[in-house]
Amino acid sequence: MEELNRFAESEAESIERSQQEEIDGINDPESNDLHQPLLKRNRTLSSSPLAIVGTKVSHIESLDYEINENDLFKHDWRSRSKVQVLQYILMKWLLAFLVGLLTGGIATLINLAVENIAGYKLLAVVKYIDEERYMMGFLVMAGANFCLTLVAALLCVFFAPTAAGPGIPEIKAYLNGIDTPDMFGATTLIVKIIGSIGAVSAGLDLGKEGPLVHIGSCIASLLGQGGPDNYRVRWRWLRYFNNDRDRRDLITCGSSSGVCAAFRAPVGGVLFALEEVATWWRSALLWRTFFSTAVVVVVLRVAIETCKSGYCGLFGHGGLIMFDVSGVEVTYHAADLIPVAVIGVLGGLLGSLYNYALHKVLKVYNVINKKGKMHKLLLALSVSIFTSVCLYGLPFLAQCRPCDPSSLLDSSCPSTGREGNFKQFNCPKGHYNDLASLLLTTNDDAVRNIFSINTASEFNILSLVIFFALYCVLGLITFGIAVPSGLFLPIILMGSAYGRMLGIAMAPYTKIDQGLYAVLGAASLMAGSMRMTVSLCVIFLELTNNLLLLPITMLVLLIAKTVGDCFNPSIYEIILELKGLPFLDANPEPWMRNITVGELAVVKPAVVTLNGVERVGRIVEVLKNTTHNGFPVVDSGITITPPLGSSPNGASELHGLILRAHLILALKKKWFLPEPRRTEDWEVRKEFTSIDLAERGTTIQEVTVTKAEMAMYVDLHPLTNMTPYTVVESMSVAKALVLFRQVGLRHMLILPKYQAAGVFPVVGILTRQDLIAHNILDVFPHLTTSKGKKGH
Repeated sequence: MEELNRFAESEAESIERSQQEEIDGINDPESNDLHQPLLKRNRTLSSSPLAIVGTKVSHIESLDYEINENDLFKHDWRSRSKVQVLQYILMKWLLAFLVGLLTGGIATLINLAVENIAGYKLLAVVKYIDEERYMMGFLVMAGANFCLTLVAALLCVFFAPTAAGPGIPEIKAYLNGIDTPDMFGATTLIVKIIGSIGAVSAGLDLGKEGPLVHIGSCIASLLGQGGPDNYRVRWRWLRYFNNDRDRRDLITCGSSSGVCAAFRAPVGGVLFALEEVATWWRSALLWRTFFSTAVVVVVLRVAIETCKSGYCGLFGHGGLIMFDVSGVEVTYHAADLIPVAVIGVLGGLLGSLYNYALHKVLKVYNVINKKGKMHKLLLALSVSIFTSVCLYGLPFLAQCRPCDPSSLLDSSCPSTGREGNFKQFNCPKGHYNDLASLLLTTNDDAVRNIFSINTASEFNILSLVIFFALYCVLGLITFGIAVPSGLFLPIILMGSAYGRMLGIAMAPYTKIDQGLYAVLGAASLMAGSMRMTVSLCVIFLELTNNLLLLPITMLVLLIAKTVGDCFNPSIYEIILELKGLPFLDANPEPWMRNITVGELAVVKPAVVTLNGVERVGRIVEVLKNTTHNGFPVVDSGITITPPLGSSPNGASELHGLILRAHLILALKKKWFLPEPRRTEDWEVRKEFTSIDLAERGTTIQEVTVTKAEMAMYVDLHPLTNMTPYTVVESMSVAKALVLFRQVGLRHMLILPKYQAAGVFPVVGILTRQDLIAHNILDVFPHLTTSKGKKGH
């Protein structure tokens, strides 16, 4: 007991000291060097980590994806009838249907709101421009953008900090096994919807694609748990989904539905979830995600057909991102592969450069945001004003271009409305401003314009250079402010600009349409920054509706990803590292094969174990003085018969692993025994259910235990997971990491290589923090010779 007290005191002091250092680092902007992570790292293994979720600093924990095979689980599984199993299967499909239905409906709502708000704003601005009241037009535009940004930023700063940003890195982390607090709550969902409408309508250089992925995941999580925490529906059928494993599957369906809703790409949405966000996958999950995306497509199609009848205000000529280039004949020869390869190389170079620059900008923004909520607001509003000035002022630098005689006949040039390829802006009759056609419009219409086919002479090269330079700057300074934002559309805008410029340069030597060059440029920059290939290829095919683009799109994506990988990780991996989320990569570092899990166990604090029948006082003491979430349960004094007929010896038997939440549940229910003994099955089932074991959230501070109860006992055997994953202490860290990640573990027990009487059955416990590369290198600095090189 004295040893436990000394260990508990030393560990508590260590944790308190490390957490205080982290908090000091967060509160002291001057202490955060721009070359360091956003949060200071602990110098010990298995520490309680801090991470940035959205824009909120939170303590994070791992999720329990492993099946907890204790006596209650086994009884519940054996007692399920065929009807209950059928109910479980039907509920999975019903929830997948509802996820697709609600995600499609909310995506339609967002697009309706954005197109109408931005549309009427632009109509008001154009009205003043037609009257040559340019200053009034600017004030209307800047004022509207300022107010819309203010609404989005206020909601994110004061009500739901986790709603800021795209949300995709946090979803990747959750599906990797990291619990991200408040990431999928009802408040986050509402703020994400309203904030996305405000930020996109304000003309900021961001898209609604990332937020839609987050929205779909929020819907899935809320459906799986029966609603918000305070108003949860305790429906009997939903008890099957009161666990992290099924919630993981639902959130995977939600993320794929969000991508489908953003791009109207059902297959691309499924492949995005498979390639980018999901860590764990199986065929049954593939079917349900595809079913969800199919439902989303049906909802969007119904909405578009309805809006074409004129019931949706200004929304009716697209609205959803759909860049149809099916009307152009794609013909190319061997010589055309050279400029296509050049686009791929440019995409890889510019994508990695964009990742590097954004990494630095996010560090600067972190220093600003840590100064307080008002600084977050001022930063967002400053970006809004700068964006408005650029979008309205830069078209005055462009020269007016005469309209083509054929377009004069059908009145398509010049256009004075809120959309069109040939905006008149400040030009005389019969002329148009090509830069205004790209800037004085919504981001979706800007992409449609720059992707437009059979318009070889529409854009001046100088206008495209200005457009590209502007969106490079806006793409860097807009991402990271306290509003919901997505990276897809800004990268598409930048990539399409240099793609079109290359198309103009190659016009005398190729027959490929300039609009297709813009499509290939956008694809190359996305692959160079996000490092996706298969899902991006399918998404662009579904976007452009032209299967003939498949060969050259594949070539561009492969080249861009290969070039980008030579310089830095993908943008989402960079953001995960900046936020401090302990993401387990699929490929272990090569030097991890040179160190064993036993060596990790040596540098960790001594493992804390509990007896199978434990005294209440010791359980309370362990829970109060440690932060561990799992404890090995060991039965001491077991009589075993050694081989070769030797005399029996007393030994310790590893019964399994018990979770902290289950210990607190036993204390909360006061399931105490006056004397140490094993309980009967009926006693356990009378007091506990499998639903009780799935509940989380109670802390040891909320449990009251009297002095008399401290001397009583608890039988831990029925609550213990009797089949935890175990490894031998001689296993390499690389092999343990692969097992830990693929199975989705929270704890992995390390057993001694030699089993004998008198040898303690557990050497240590591995958790997620122990397998993070930089944590290991902090403890074993001699391994830094191979730091940064990925394994294969």
